[in-house]
Order: sequence, then structure tokens, then C-alpha cells
Amino acid sequence: MSPTVVEIHLPSLRHNLQEVTRRVGTAAVLAVVKANAYGHGAVPVSLALLAAGAHQLGVATVEEGLELRAAGVTAPILVMGGVHDIQTLQRSTLTPVLPSRGAVEAASRLADPRTAPLRVHLKIDTGMSRLGLAPDEALALLRSDWPPNLHLEGVMSHLASADEPDGRETEQQLARFRAFLDAIRSAGLPVPTAHIANSAAILKYPSSHLDLVRPGLMLYGYASGPTPSTDLRPVLTWKSRVIQIKKVEKGQPVSYGGTFVASRPSTLAVLPVGYADGYSRALSNKGHALIGGRPAPVVGRVCMDLTVVDVTDHPAVRPGDEAVLLGQQGEAVITANDLAAWQDTISYEVLCRIGPRVTRVYLEN
Repeated sequence: MSPTVVEIHLPSLRHNLQEVTRRVGTAAVLAVVKANAYGHGAVPVSLALLAAGAHQLGVATVEEGLELRAAGVTAPILVMGGVHDIQTLQRSTLTPVLPSRGAVEAASRLADPRTAPLRVHLKIDTGMSRLGLAPDEALALLRSDWPPNLHLEGVMSHLASADEPDGRETEQQLARFRAFLDAIRSAGLPVPTAHIANSAAILKYPSSHLDLVRPGLMLYGYASGPTPSTDLRPVLTWKSRVIQIKKVEKGQPVSYGGTFVASRPSTLAVLPVGYADGYSRALSNKGHALIGGRPAPVVGRVCMDLTVVDVTDHPAVRPGDEAVLLGQQGEAVITANDLAAWQDTISYEVLCRIGPRVTRVYLEN
């Protein structure tokens, strides 16, 4: 096994799911496992979440859904990122989210008439200005032009700013979505399963929970923005090991381009991890790892396969010693939020970027 691994702590994953269910009461839980379960491994994470009580799964693409079906997942799977292959989707009992009148018409035209009506969800744009129909357009479609070979199982929307401290836009989006649901009722139409709450809304806006919630980031132990996350447990630890110790003199440049020059005689440790593994080049001369429970700053540019850290102030570091890139070592901790701040991005990207060549190890204790 490579010395660089990601450890996934399944009890923490289950704990975070319990935190979701504790907050949302009777609402069903659709666990979002797109993007390889935010870098945690789609198949093992999905199986663990379903066994722990998640009702269904959410993915971005048909291919992600097919991976889960091939692994034996029989639970409902919602494909949320737009659909391009209705026949494959229908054969695999995947449920598409349709974001436009054109998508509805295409799904109706391409659906196999020999099977039961295709179950679909309709996406409503309440202010994200991305995928989705305007509420008035969606209502007109449901009133007069809804294809009989499509079964409207759910209607959904997506919140643009639920993780921002100013909640006015989120409250406006929630009001627009509730008004749309009321208009369906007033038209005498059956109201399908309604859902809008992402992780931030689950934590901050109880009125958003409705029939179904869609936790993503909080399942993996994080909450975006200023939302409190003290009850969540990070699931992922990213580790490597020192493969070489190197002594350099004062004035010696380090790594590509010599962007770091030693200001004193220094001891450096080389780690077998780089931007091909998802350890971003933006961490060059900014990030640090934990070795012996203490920070070891990244020095020089992060390379494709290697990163150099300064261990001058770490006594007795040896090849083979553990280096934690994300997670806890002793009392010291590096979170996905820390890595994100060092490279001016968000925790989502940090987690999703961890590459496929990094082995995932699943732990029960």
C-alpha cells in the first residue's frame, strides 16, 4: 500500500447522519454522495449511510448512479446534475431531476413506453439562477402540459446563500418555494415530495426541512460558512509518511523555481504526496503537515508527487514517521477548513480534490 492514505472513520459518518435525523424529525434523508462522496468513496460511504438509516442517495451524474447500482445498491437514487441518457437511467431505475421544459419534453419522448411511468423530480429556480424552471412556468406546465408517461415524484429547489450570515435571501427563497407549493394545492393538483434543505439549511432553517432533506457536507463532518458545527465529527484523515530526510545549508533554494530559500541550516522531510493526489500547489510555502504532533511548514513548491516540509525544529524525525495532512495528531489538528483557508477556497473543494490514487481505508474504531 502507498504510504499516503485516507482513513474514513465510519462511526463518525454514522454520528453525523444521526445529527441530521435528530434535527429534521420526520423528514426523510437523501444522503448526497456525488463526487465520490465528497472524496470519501461513494460505494462504501453509501452502503454505510443506507445501513444507518438514510432513505435514498443523491448523485450528480448517471455514471455515478450506475457505479452504485453495480455495487448492489437498490435504494432510490436521485440524479441531480442534468440527464443525457434517459434509456440508461430508466433501465437502472435512477430518478432524474428535470430542470427545464425541454428536459421534461425530452424525458417524455425518450422514455420507454413499455415500462411504468418514469419517476422524476422537477427543479424550481427560486433564486439560485442556475438550473430550474421559474415557479410560474413550472405551475403552467403542471396544470396543462405535464406528460402522462412521467410520474412527478418530487419538486425541489436549491438554496444559494444558506451558509451566509445574512439570511434574507434564504428566507426569500423559502417563501418563493412555499408559495409555489401553495399554488399547486390551490390548483387542485397533488403535491409531490418537496425538498430544498441542504446542509446549511438543515442546521439553520428548520422551516426548510419539509418532506425530505439533502445533507452533503455535514455528513462528512463540516458546515460551511459561520454555521456552528460543534456537534459534527470530521470523517476523513489524510496521512502520509516521511520518505527522506535532507539537510540543507543557509541560502539553499528548495524545490522548483527556488521559491523558498533556507534562512538557516535546515532539516527537511520529503513526503510522497503532491498535487496529482489533490494536495494543491496553492499550498506551496503556505500549508503545513503535522509530524510528531507539531506543525511542519511546507517549503518550496508542492510538486506533482512530492512535498517538502521543514522539520528543523522537530527532534529526531526519521524516514517512516507519520505526517498528517488533514486530521488530528496528538493535540494538533488540521481541518479541511484550514487547508481551504491556506489556498483561498472552500472545504468542499479540498475534500473532493483528493485523488483516486490515494488509497481509502475504512475504519470501525
